[in-house]
Amino acid sequence: MTTTAPDRVSAGPVTTAPTGIWQQSWIMVRRNLIHTKRMPEMLSDVTIQPVMFVVLFAYVFGASITNTGGPSYKEFLLPGIMGQTIVFTAFIVATGITADLDKGIIDRFRSLPIRRSSVLIGRSIASLLHSSIGIVVMALTGLAIGWRIRNSAAEALLAFALVLLFGFGMIWLGILIGSWLRSVEAVNGFMFATLFPITFLSNAFVPTAPMPTWLRTIAEWNPVSSLVQSLRVLWGNGPAAGPDAALPLHYPVITTLVWTVVLTMTFAPFALRAYAKRTAD
Repeated sequence: MTTTAPDRVSAGPVTTAPTGIWQQSWIMVRRNLIHTKRMPEMLSDVTIQPVMFVVLFAYVFGASITNTGGPSYKEFLLPGIMGQTIVFTAFIVATGITADLDKGIIDRFRSLPIRRSSVLIGRSIASLLHSSIGIVVMALTGLAIGWRIRNSAAEALLAFALVLLFGFGMIWLGILIGSWLRSVEAVNGFMFATLFPITFLSNAFVPTAPMPTWLRTIAEWNPVSSLVQSLRVLWGNGPAAGPDAALPLHYPVITTLVWTVVLTMTFAPFALRAYAKRTAD
């Protein structure tokens, strides 16, 4: 008597988790982009707010500030607002990480066969893309009110690349604060109290020359001032740094690159340690 082996039941195709760190990170980027797509009001800070800032600053501040040493206050202004926007990338990263931690989403990610760092990489790239939308919106708004790029296309692209590179350095600050503080409200309060003074105590919106000596020194050594001056130089929006200006404004592109490295090397180790501690078993 012969018996036949039972038929094997097909369980369908077996899906495996992506093994590469960049594959996993891209999934995290898509997750954040889908979240934004389903809640488009999250884009208000990079769509409505940039337009409001450009128009209000250009016509309110511009009515009082007539001598900036460049073609016009509108051309003086746009690099400043773009610098402020990319600095606030840290704000976006911090609130996003804190919200995910508070809601237990990070705990769910930890149960998946993915690397812990992919969550940070994905959040960082998504935040840069988020801020890039604001840069594009501001550029289009600036063109509509009279801002112009007066140098070559290569210099213009270098300026935009420098903005994103500086934003990468600020991301580590956002990861640190987002992993350190326990609530979104605490992050909002800390970031507003920190980032707003940093961006306004610079050459972003007003020239530094009329400032008191001690305040001018602080403003001109501010990393935001180096970034904004780089954008003005590369876009041809002026003005050139005066002979009595601080060293960073005479070599703004190199100084901005140095500041980016310094910010990254300073904040990254503490950020990774804080995130690991916050998500430890």
